[in-house]
Amino acid sequence: MKTLNFFILAVVVSMLWTSCSKNNNNSGVAGTTHVKVRLTDAPGNYQQVNIDITGVEFKIDSNTTTNLNVQAGVYNLLNYVNGLDTLIASADVPSGNLSQIRLILGANSTVKVDGVVYPLSTPSAMQSGLKLNVNSTLTPDVDYMLLLDFDANLSIVKTGNGVYQLKPVIRTVNVAMGGSIKGSIATTLALPAVVSVSDGTNTYTTSTDATGNFLLKGIPAGTYTVTITPNTPYLVSTTANVSVTVGNLTQLAVIVF
Repeated sequence: MKTLNFFILAVVVSMLWTSCSKNNNNSGVAGTTHVKVRLTDAPGNYQQVNIDITGVEFKIDSNTTTNLNVQAGVYNLLNYVNGLDTLIASADVPSGNLSQIRLILGANSTVKVDGVVYPLSTPSAMQSGLKLNVNSTLTPDVDYMLLLDFDANLSIVKTGNGVYQLKPVIRTVNVAMGGSIKGSIATTLALPAVVSVSDGTNTYTTSTDATGNFLLKGIPAGTYTVTITPNTPYLVSTTANVSVTVGNLTQLAVIVF
């Protein structure tokens, strides 16, 4: 099964939850911060990956839990590729230290493989919500955008003949703290291709869309090697010393196999 990266940038909704009073929390920060949670994805060896999202919660400091307003529903992640994204949650929350995000999933997640739709079961330990540990300070009157980056290669596990289990592996990214890498492949017969970006310690992956374009967002500043693994029989292409800076887009030359 090819690597499929769910680069969660998040799903449709601009509903707001507003705190009516100031909160003095453990960090000593008072006021509210506007946050957005967004979802994106990269195509791979699936025809559909449908995730049932029912809720998003923030844990701020040690004693404040805030429910964000979401557009609950089943979302096909493959609709959000090559930089396309959709908003799942947006709220004004108490300022302070964001220590945890809880993503609440429903029972209607599915995966489509070779024209057949299979249910994606969720382990009982995650049915109360998938907890994502973060450490980010929410400053009053500053807008924050968070990405939830699903690695589908690790998140979808085939446990038997036609039996698939959802074990989400998610990277949380503060968009303001990273940059982006964009590129394209001109050889259509090499598609789909897997794109891997590594600094020797951390690796981030995605795949091309149907036209050969790819975009990786939320990459920490640094110098990376970009590896393109195309469809057979084409050989792997590697580009070294690709620089990423905060808030900027790094455009790669068109790749021809």
